[in-house]
Amino acid sequence: MKVGIVCPYDWSAPGGVQAHVRDLAVALIRLGHDVSVLAPCDEDIELPPYVVSVGGAVSVSYNGSKAKIAFGPVTTRRVRRWIRNGSFDVLHIHEPLSPSLSILSCWAARGPVVATWHSSMQRSRVLSAMYPLAQTALEKVSARIAVSEAARQTLVEHMGGDAVLIPNGVDCSAFGGVEPLPGWPGDGHALFFIGRIDEPRKGLPVLLEALPGIAAEHPGVRLLVAGPGDIEEFRDELPPEVAARVEFLGLVSEEVKARAFVSADVYVAPNTGGESFGIVLLEAMASGTPVLASDIEAFRRVVADGHAGATFVNEDPADLARVAIALLDDAAERERLSAAGLARAQEFDWVSVAKRVVEVYDAVTVTGEKVSEDFRGQLVGRLSRFDRDERGE
Repeated sequence: MKVGIVCPYDWSAPGGVQAHVRDLAVALIRLGHDVSVLAPCDEDIELPPYVVSVGGAVSVSYNGSKAKIAFGPVTTRRVRRWIRNGSFDVLHIHEPLSPSLSILSCWAARGPVVATWHSSMQRSRVLSAMYPLAQTALEKVSARIAVSEAARQTLVEHMGGDAVLIPNGVDCSAFGGVEPLPGWPGDGHALFFIGRIDEPRKGLPVLLEALPGIAAEHPGVRLLVAGPGDIEEFRDELPPEVAARVEFLGLVSEEVKARAFVSADVYVAPNTGGESFGIVLLEAMASGTPVLASDIEAFRRVVADGHAGATFVNEDPADLARVAIALLDDAAERERLSAAGLARAQEFDWVSVAKRVVEVYDAVTVTGEKVSEDFRGQLVGRLSRFDRDERGE
């Protein structure tokens, strides 16, 4: 099958949607499909052979975050040319309503279209205002996928209709079995965080506020931080006693990220909201690193309400410190979480997740029509335990 995949966000920037598109494309290629991905990216960036760039992106505020997207007449022409030349059996568009090349691709689409929703957000005035315009794009969508119940609810509340739940995937083979970074984790215990350091909803300030309390019980504890942002400016604002315990890696490669996970005794995800899933939790689990996450709904579902990862009260540094201390005190519990997390991650391995996506492709390419309610029911019946839990079944 010839598949065209549209990624709305800058390919070279870290992000859950970009990672999802990349791993889905690789998994589909391994299954024998012919895949082309369209994404914004600076021309001087070396791209995988399956990625086509529409050119550079600009940064905009979207869903409480900064997103680098491409839009405008030049992008529109490149989108149309890529679709025309690709002659795809199915076009798979991610975040179809983001103000980017995704919605442009919907308008320009020829043939069957599958759309995937990733984002979770409250009722948006912008999306409400865009409703008539968005409907002209969504009319071309043959089947809808949501990566989580939160993303599905966003779709239902903003646009109506429904979606098949197919969760994010993780390439378990890419994690674990690597060497820790030099000098880590050390003898005094180590924590790891990854995310934009200057994006409040990623929660790094919550973790840093908890660090002195953790250090009071574990004087040798250190924190490894990976992710983009102005490191010097951020470090200068930290109290000296906190800064001395933190090592900033900046933006890291996939190889360094995998090594960073195994460089810590505990991976901490202090995100405060706006997450519809939590792929980074699965990456930590696939690495065999115990997870400590805020108790936002999306994270609770990924860690199976404490079975595969520990949680703390969202935006509560004192509770984060309390749970982190308990984990660092209890090697047996960390070992249990490591084993349970690894098993949990394997439930979401891309080998099985990509096959579910192909089932949706088959439905729209064989019939040329929208996915029927009967087929949706069949798909839901084959979803993993995670998906059934999401629907409360």
